[in-house]
Amino acid sequence: MATVRKPARGFTLVELLVAVAVLAILATLALPSFQGPMVRQQIVDSSSVINVGKTAVSSKWTATQKLPADNAEAGLPDSDKLVGNYVQSITVEGGALHVVFGNQVNGAIKGKTLTFRPAVVDSAPMVPVAWVCGHAATPDKMSAKGNNRTEVDAKYLPLNCRAGN
Repeated sequence: MATVRKPARGFTLVELLVAVAVLAILATLALPSFQGPMVRQQIVDSSSVINVGKTAVSSKWTATQKLPADNAEAGLPDSDKLVGNYVQSITVEGGALHVVFGNQVNGAIKGKTLTFRPAVVDSAPMVPVAWVCGHAATPDKMSAKGNNRTEVDAKYLPLNCRAGN
């Protein structure tokens, strides 16, 4: 009696390698779409240390109707001492906060600056300070003080820091 040989089941090594190569290409294409939200979240997560600077500048404005020229005048430590997980330094310059990202931040924004400028109503100093983040528009009837030195690519900025908002 002749035995009938059944064909082998499964995948050949070549078929498996092709499948792995296709998956690697798809993963490489998908990676940039995950980077933007992750970087934006790191900026948002930095808000606690940034708020320390905002509070100091706002307090100085409320008390004297003048914006601090530097960290010392704002009552803050040196810029390299005002740090966090994603923040390398915060420098006060003419009331504006220049946040330099570093430490454990994504390489896309490492060493880049994001500026927060105080917006005030010059003729009504009792109006609280509003903060203009990055390239965002200044609120009506207010004037933003300080220079905008934002270097972070717009695609990584939170929505409230982009132009046209």
